[in-house]
Amino acid sequence: MNSQQMDPDLSVIIVTWNTKQMLADCLRSVKGNLQDLNIETFVVDNGSTDGSALMVREDFPEVTLIANQRNEGFAKANNQAIRLSDGRYILLL
Repeated sequence: MNSQQMDPDLSVIIVTWNTKQMLADCLRSVKGNLQDLNIETFVVDNGSTDGSALMVREDFPEVTLIANQRNEGFAKANNQAIRLSDGRYILLL
């Protein structure tokens, strides 16, 4: 994030594994309910084989995608995104 941009109010972190349609619905909901919040969104894909990571890349380019080659587990995946987050608050969704 460059120094001219404000730090986000909220970092939204979503860990997924083979939930492509549910993930798409979730990301649309987050995007549609921002109100006045400045947010950053992370998706950590734990080695999905259903095209989840590709869908995020193609349909939600504003989302930071971490694509793991295997299922690293919920806690480790959240920690991967937390280390990259700049939000004042963090939401594990």
